[in-house]
Amino acid sequence: MEGHPHHHHGSHAPKSFGSAFAIGITLNTVFVAVEILIGLWAGSMALVADGVHNFADVISLILAWVGYWFQSRRPAGRFTYGFGAVSIQSAVINAILLVAGVALILWESIQRLLEPAPVPGGVLMVVAGVGILINGATALLFLKGSEDDVNIRGAFIHMAADAGVSLGVVMAGGLVLLTGWTIVDPLVGIAIALLVLLGSWELLSESINLALHAAPRRIDLQALESCLLAQSGVVGLHDLHVWPLSTNRTALSVHVEISVATDADDFVHEISHVLEEKFGIQHSTIQTERKPGGCGHGCGVGH
Repeated sequence: MEGHPHHHHGSHAPKSFGSAFAIGITLNTVFVAVEILIGLWAGSMALVADGVHNFADVISLILAWVGYWFQSRRPAGRFTYGFGAVSIQSAVINAILLVAGVALILWESIQRLLEPAPVPGGVLMVVAGVGILINGATALLFLKGSEDDVNIRGAFIHMAADAGVSLGVVMAGGLVLLTGWTIVDPLVGIAIALLVLLGSWELLSESINLALHAAPRRIDLQALESCLLAQSGVVGLHDLHVWPLSTNRTALSVHVEISVATDADDFVHEISHVLEEKFGIQHSTIQTERKPGGCGHGCGVGH
């Protein structure tokens, strides 16, 4: 029986995300301050409430940045796997904040639906139009990384959702100016909140799964096992475990039964390369077990 750990690589997220977070946080902080001041000046509680909501999203961006920063730190002391798990916790908190933000929008919209209030349509359209530009531009900064990193995806969804809310406010403001129907504003708010909830529910589910050390959803476990069994020299395998080290790094450990004729060192080197190239698993620990009499061509079954 031989143990063969494979070295792990750093984060695959582009280093430019550090700049993306800095730009996004700065732009949104300025916008929040301006939105709240204009809301107070115009007597629009809708703008003030949206400003408070956007401030919560600034906090979410900061949390996501903290998680991103920690996952790039090298292992130290007792933290032999590094600090990547912080990014998972950040993703969970962000997903919860996103759902909570949606709940607040729903509550505010329902209250205004029950008790309609005058809406400054023109002011809403102008401020919300600026919000579309700022939130949309910030979301685009995280678009590329949102596919592979749930922490980055959280930041993307937060900003895209805010852009959507701002778009809804522009539409509502325009309809209020054309028709005078103040009820349009809360109805649009409810519709957008429900759409954001649908988009954020999957993020919340995936974040919690990662926190529970479930295999990332991008990895097909059946395909992974079939790939291992199909490798030359493999008779069987057992104790296959796949878990996240961070929101963009994955680890694997497995006991692989190989035929006597198979060179264990060459096998481990090759399979580690296959795991990284095909499944994006950067840290694999493969323990080989000699099984005399095996065919050595993937004819065994996992157990």
